Amino acid sequence: MESTLAMNTLLFLGVAIIMVPLARKFGLSSVIGYIAGGIIIGPYVLRLTGKDVNDIMHASEFGVIMLLFLVGLELEPRKFWEMRKKIVGLGLTQMLFTIALLFLVFITAGWRLDKAVAVAMCFALSSTAIVLQTLQEKNYLKTTAGEASFSTLLFQDIAVIPILAILPIVANYKARHHDNEIQVLIQTLPEWLQALTVILGVVLLILLGRYVFVPFLRYVSKSGMTELLTASSLFLVIGVSELMTVIGLSPALGAFLAGVMLANSEFRHELEAQIDPFKGLLLAVFFVSVGSTMNFNVIQKDPVFIFTTVFAVLLIKFIVLFAIGKFFRIDTPQSLFYAFALSQVGEFAFVLINYASNLYLLSPELNAQMMAVTAITMCITPFLLIINDKILTPRFIKDIPDEEHDFNILDSTVSQKKIIIVGFGHFGSTVGRLLRANKVSATVLDRDSDRVKLLRSYGFKVYYGDATRIPILRAAGIEDAEILVLCLDDPDDNKFIADLVREHYPNVKIFVRAKNRIDAYGHLNNGINNVYRETLGTAVDMAVDVLHETGMRKYAARRLGQRFMAIDKASIRKLAKTKDNDDEILLFTTKEILQREEELLAYDNLNFENKNWEGSSAADEEDEEPL
Repeated sequence: MESTLAMNTLLFLGVAIIMVPLARKFGLSSVIGYIAGGIIIGPYVLRLTGKDVNDIMHASEFGVIMLLFLVGLELEPRKFWEMRKKIVGLGLTQMLFTIALLFLVFITAGWRLDKAVAVAMCFALSSTAIVLQTLQEKNYLKTTAGEASFSTLLFQDIAVIPILAILPIVANYKARHHDNEIQVLIQTLPEWLQALTVILGVVLLILLGRYVFVPFLRYVSKSGMTELLTASSLFLVIGVSELMTVIGLSPALGAFLAGVMLANSEFRHELEAQIDPFKGLLLAVFFVSVGSTMNFNVIQKDPVFIFTTVFAVLLIKFIVLFAIGKFFRIDTPQSLFYAFALSQVGEFAFVLINYASNLYLLSPELNAQMMAVTAITMCITPFLLIINDKILTPRFIKDIPDEEHDFNILDSTVSQKKIIIVGFGHFGSTVGRLLRANKVSATVLDRDSDRVKLLRSYGFKVYYGDATRIPILRAAGIEDAEILVLCLDDPDDNKFIADLVREHYPNVKIFVRAKNRIDAYGHLNNGINNVYRETLGTAVDMAVDVLHETGMRKYAARRLGQRFMAIDKASIRKLAKTKDNDDEILLFTTKEILQREEELLAYDNLNFENKNWEGSSAADEEDEEPL
C-alpha cells in the first residue's frame, strides 16, 4: 500500500492510541504496545505503511533528543559533576568488556576481523529511549539501578563519537568530499584537535547557556505569550542538536548537556512543560516505527542465525552488566534490573550499522540481518523486565522495609514533605522566607520573570512558570507533592488552581491566600479549610499597637487581638455555611456576629485578671484555625 508521509504518521499515531491502553490493561509496558502496533501495521503484516517509514523513523528519533534534554534539566551541573566517576567507571567498563566478548564470539563464528570489530562496537550500545522511558514509568530514576543505568547510557552516548571516528579506520576508508554523511566539522580539524571536540562542545554549551539561552528566554517571557515560549523551547532543542551534529558530536548528547546547563535557570519547569508533550509524541512514533521496520523476510530466510545472534548479544550484555553491578556493590535486585534494562541493542546502532555499510564493512544482507537483531532485542527487553519484576526480583527481596524504623521521625515530619508554593510576591515570600529559615525546602513558581531573576540572585529556589496550566504543575512535581501553597495576587487564579488540583490530585493538601471575607467564603464552600486572609493579621497587629498607645498593657492588647482573630475566624466559617444569598439576611447575621464579638471580648477583658495567662493563651492557640 502506497501512502504519504502524513498518512503514515496518522497510522502510527492511531495504532499507538489503540495499542498502548490495551498493553497497559494487561500490565505491560507502553513500549510493548508501541512496538506491537508498529509490527501490526508494518509491511509484513497488514502492509498499511508505505515507502516513507524510514523517513518517519528518522524524524521521530528527535523524540530521543528531547527526552535527553528533559533528563538534563533534572540534573544540576553540581550533581552531574558528582556523577563523573560513575559515568566513566560504569560506562567505560561496560563498553570495553562488552566489545571484547562480542568480538571473541564473532571471531569464533568465523567473521572477518574488521566486521567483528564494527558490529561489536555497534552492539555494545543500549537503547536510551527504552531504558529512560522504563525508568520514568517505574519511577526508578533516583534508585541505585536507575542512576547506574543513566550513567552507563550517558557514557554510551559520548562513545558514539569515537566509534564514528574509529569505523573509517577499521574499514581503511578515506573520506571524500562528496560523502556528505561523513564530512562534519570534526574531520576538518587537525587530528590532535579531534580528541578535544567533546571538551570544545561542552565549553560552547556552557557559554551559550549562560550568556545566550537564559537572557533569550527572559526576553521572550516578558511578552506573556505562551506560544512564543513553546516556540523558544523547540528552537533551543533543535538548534543545539543541529549545532552538535555540525561539530561532530552526538545530537542527543548535545541536547542533554544543554539541559544540564539550564537546570539551574528559573525557566527549568517552564521548559519541561513546553517540551514534554512533543517528547512523548515523537517517542511514541519512534517505537511504532521500530516495530514497523522489522524485516520478517530477512528473519524467515535464516531464523537460526538471527535468533542465535540475538541470544548471544542479550546473554553477553546481561553477564557483563550484572558483573559490573556486583563489582560496584549494587545489591542483587538492583543489579538484575540494571542488567536486564540495558541488555538490548540501542537505537544508535541503526545509524552506526548503516554507516558501517556505507564504509563497505558490512554487506547489504548482513546489514539487514543486524538491523533485525537490533529491533528484536529492543522488542524483547520489556518482556525481560516483566520476568525480572514478577519472578526473579521477589526471590531476592526477603525483608520489607519498615517505614517507622527506616526514617528519622523528626526529619520525615518536615523535610520529607514535598511542598510547592505558587506566587512569590509580598505574601508568598513571607511564607517562603519562614520555611527557608527553618530549613524546609520548597519548589516555588512565579510568573514575573524580573522578580524570579532578583529572588534567585538572593539565593531563593524560584522558577518561572504559570501554575494555572497543569503541565507546569506536573513539571514542578505536583504528582509527588503533599502540600500546595497558593499565594497569587489574583484570587480568581488561586481559585482556579485550587479547583484544578482538587480535581486531578485530591490527596494534595491546599493552603490558599484569600483576598477578603467574600473570597474566603468561596474557598470554604469548595471544601478548602486552610484559608488565610491577607489583611487580617496586619489589621489586628495595627489595632493591638493602637490599644497599647491608648495605655493598655502590651500583653493584654496582644491577648485581645488573638482572641478577636479566633472569634472572627469562627464567624467566617459560620457565614460560609449560609446557603441563602439574600444580602439583608447576610447583613443581619453579620450584625449578630458583631454583637457577639463585642460581648465575648468584653467578657474576656472583665475576667482577664482572674485567668492564668499562660493557660488561656495556650487554649486559644489550640482552638484557633487558619482563615
